[in-house]
Amino acid sequence: MKDLFRDSINWSLGIAVITFVLAAIFSVVATATLGGVGWAIGMGIVFIIVLIGVFFDMLGIAATAADEVPFHAMASKKVDGAKQAIVIIRNADRFASFCNDVIGDISGIISGTASAIVVVQLSFSFQFGEASYQQLVISVIFTSVIAAMTVGGKAFGKSIAIRFSTDIIYQVGKLFYLLEKRFNISLLNDKKKKKRNNSRK
Repeated sequence: MKDLFRDSINWSLGIAVITFVLAAIFSVVATATLGGVGWAIGMGIVFIIVLIGVFFDMLGIAATAADEVPFHAMASKKVDGAKQAIVIIRNADRFASFCNDVIGDISGIISGTASAIVVVQLSFSFQFGEASYQQLVISVIFTSVIAAMTVGGKAFGKSIAIRFSTDIIYQVGKLFYLLEKRFNISLLNDKKKKKRNNSRK
């Protein structure tokens, strides 16, 4: 129980630090990028940020919905990515937390900030006065469109993630396999193996 509590605290602190760093990096990059482009390209960048959030939200849902049983047969046949998919499912809580809470929430926050920048650029482009009626209308419409895209996209992504969770996690497992094989990067550890090793000690 104490080990579980300690691991939860360490994971929470670690994810908080990662979120702080990633949010700072993404915010600086997005602000710098939007500052050097026109409002039309800026809108495209905002939509891309929203789609990134929707995509990672879908991955997180797929990890929690997937069953590791089909991957055991694949792993016994030494199918690339099967073992990694099993590890993802066994770490579904942490994987989903990173995808949904870290990347998803950061995307939502940055898309809101980026939307404000695009609205200002659009207002200057059409020479609307600061805090004018036209700027207010543009802000409301653009913000509403982004909110609708975010909520609608995540709702669509959830249905896809639940129906095709096995296929989605298998593709992510293949990506993890390539990272381990080519770059020796292991993003997740097998919880069951870790427990067995600890019990032996």
